[in-house]
Amino acid sequence: MTESLLAVRGLTKHFVSGNETVPVIDKLSFTLGQGQSLALTGRSGSGKSTVLNLLCGLELPNAGTIVMHGQVFEAGGAATRQKAAAWATLRRQHIGVVFQEANLMPALSLLENVRFRAQLAGRDAANSEDWLTRLGIGELARRYPDQVSGGQRQRAALAMVFAMEPALILADEPTGSLDRHTADEVIQALFELQARYGCSLILATHDAELAAGCQQHLDLGHLSAL
Repeated sequence: MTESLLAVRGLTKHFVSGNETVPVIDKLSFTLGQGQSLALTGRSGSGKSTVLNLLCGLELPNAGTIVMHGQVFEAGGAATRQKAAAWATLRRQHIGVVFQEANLMPALSLLENVRFRAQLAGRDAANSEDWLTRLGIGELARRYPDQVSGGQRQRAALAMVFAMEPALILADEPTGSLDRHTADEVIQALFELQARYGCSLILATHDAELAAGCQQHLDLGHLSAL
């Protein structure tokens, strides 16, 4: 039986616009085991990015509970310094996030970006260049982000994530800004490395072909596991 890495129970989130309360997520519940993958699908505005933000502590829910990597985060009460510190530690050490646009520091080379992310997580940065090589851009290691293509930047972003040895990867439309051919190559690399190294993956996407590569699916438009 696969050990649970993440359990979400009754997760609810709304925003306030003027005098109006706008519901985004309503009583979302699911579990994710170690090494498993889950696709979050749904139309634009269905709350995919909001769920990812909740799962890494960048936003706080209005109701519900998140059990992540053995830590319990319950909604309600003030956003305490202790809770914020616990989320920050999880993000730094155990949660790798891949955005639609590669989140690289422009003043650092690709290799320096990977080394910095590994060191931030407390990992050995000695194999940082190896990760770039595994993702097919080892020869570009000493170039800066503005000296490579969008697809190459996104591969470097994946190298940063895997170099930190995460328990969970959150990928938010990671190929949304790429052409189809480049997108296919990047997502294939993501799936292959995620399966090889046994980390869990939550992929937010509107692309049915990308979602098909995940073991589980959750349509936020219907709030039901498929």
